[in-house]
Amino acid sequence: MDAIQKNLLEQVADLHEIPTGAYNIRTNGGLAGRNTTANIDIITKEDKPGIDIIIKSGTKKESLHIPVLLTQSGIKESVYNDFIIGEDCDVTIIAGCGIHNGGKEGSEHSGIHSFVVGKNSKVKYVEKHYGSGEGTGERVMNPTTIIELKEGAYLEMDTVQIKGVDSTKRTTKATLGDNATLVIKEKIMTHGKQTAETDFEVNLDGENSGANVISRSVAKDDSYQLFLSKINGNNKCHGHTECDAIIMDKACVRAVPEITANHIDASLIHEAAIGKIAGEQLIKLMTLGLTEAEAEAQIVSGFLK
Repeated sequence: MDAIQKNLLEQVADLHEIPTGAYNIRTNGGLAGRNTTANIDIITKEDKPGIDIIIKSGTKKESLHIPVLLTQSGIKESVYNDFIIGEDCDVTIIAGCGIHNGGKEGSEHSGIHSFVVGKNSKVKYVEKHYGSGEGTGERVMNPTTIIELKEGAYLEMDTVQIKGVDSTKRTTKATLGDNATLVIKEKIMTHGKQTAETDFEVNLDGENSGANVISRSVAKDDSYQLFLSKINGNNKCHGHTECDAIIMDKACVRAVPEITANHIDASLIHEAAIGKIAGEQLIKLMTLGLTEAEAEAQIVSGFLK
């Protein structure tokens, strides 16, 4: 890997070198490296770009890295990754996409990920998006995540996009079985004329299933954000969706939370709050010696942690 690719790898996967364990690294539309283990197999799809990831039942304390790196201007790709996770697993999956565009043509990655999480399995999924480069071509990322949680399964998704992505449409659709739990934590920052749209839909079909969807975002300059969140309570269940946003300059933020109870024992809550940085917060930090810009940066950083 060259220096640019190494920097992207660090940004999206917190890796300074090729990881141990299972991994699949994709660069500029092709395979750059792969390793499988006794419990985690990675198979190239034959009918379309992407991979099948098969994690054996009983796999514990193992990790999988599947970063995507684009450094050539003009690449536009759609990649389909299917995760089949057995029963009684406890694994961490580190995904992420980094685009460095130094040219005039747009670069785009659409990752379509499908998860089937087996009975009583626990999965943590981390996905970071990052853009860099001085070119005028756009950096576009459109992730789609389709989730099926079997009985007693638990999936925690941490998604982060805080720099350099000109346009993104993030779609997540989930179906939960009995006693299954889904936790989603999203963090987004936009600036300039960037746009970010998020669309969550969770179907709580199983008895005693639960979902907690939390989005935190900061919109600066002339950027635009749209947050859509829909939770359908179709059984005895509990669901919570929350959007907190800081708006700055001439940005625009729309939040549209929706909850639907289709069962008498569905307990659902939605919250949405959008506002500017409080003046007293700025004043307090400025009395400690920070400039207004430094104070704003400190508040934003703390908000997105």
